[in-house]
Amino acid sequence: MAVGSTGGERDAGARRGDGSEDAHVHGGQDDGHGHEHGHTHSQPPQSLGPPDPSALISARGLTVVREGRTILEDIDLDIALGEIVTVIGPNGAGKSTLVRALLGLIGTTRGTVMRRPGLVIGYAPQRFDVDRAMPMTVERFLRLGAPAEEARITAALAEVGAGRVVGQQISSLSGGEMQRVVLARALLRNPQLLVLDEPVRGVDYAGEAELYELIGRLRDTHRLGVLLVSHDLHVVMAKSDRVVCINRHVCCSGVPQTVARDPEYVRLFGEEAARAFAVYHHEHDHRHDLAGRPAPARKGE
Repeated sequence: MAVGSTGGERDAGARRGDGSEDAHVHGGQDDGHGHEHGHTHSQPPQSLGPPDPSALISARGLTVVREGRTILEDIDLDIALGEIVTVIGPNGAGKSTLVRALLGLIGTTRGTVMRRPGLVIGYAPQRFDVDRAMPMTVERFLRLGAPAEEARITAALAEVGAGRVVGQQISSLSGGEMQRVVLARALLRNPQLLVLDEPVRGVDYAGEAELYELIGRLRDTHRLGVLLVSHDLHVVMAKSDRVVCINRHVCCSGVPQTVARDPEYVRLFGEEAARAFAVYHHEHDHRHDLAGRPAPARKGE
């Protein structure tokens, strides 16, 4: 699914609503259900101040309450052109709800979301349900998302490493192939911002690092901003410029190395996760090709 933002939008006050561009596309299961926290929170990060006019998206005090339950509370977040921002958090933390609120797909109870005027967003949701009884080739699917010439479709699929599937039925694709096709669909909009909710869902572990490397290359090639939501802590943190850890509110944020040492991160994910990230960051001297086979790291990785 690809979403084009109406530039300069402001979401504020008590609003309710839910919208989707495609009836067969769901922006992820609602991980923001009400839940009790059996712990006390440390001092939350300081407010970022007024919205950043240079950001692609700037949120301040974003709060979502449903049926009396607080799903998100006082979220401050900026996403700049050319950076990869990753949102992490435990199940039920409200990550997918945050994405949908930033995109304007659901209403906010309080707070402000500012989008750069004219901003175009390419969105790859967490779940993409396809009716397997409906015959549709990859090429036809991409034309539905953003009408484009055959040459552009071919180029977009080649860029994400899925050129060979252009004539295949959507229903026959593997999880990894489908994710690349959805990514190509988002790129066809020529977005300034890519929003990817669990982009390696359905991809085996060996191929995760390669997919994240691809996202990094797309950021560099197209000079995109990227907002990721992921559970794959050690891999995705190593590929991120900035990490925001949420558990209804913002627990901690900053560069990956700083977040991995933050007490709130350690409390949520455990000391083993923090140590695993440190080992991965310093010792991951190889990558995986599309088939999952180890390959030498590229220059600069």
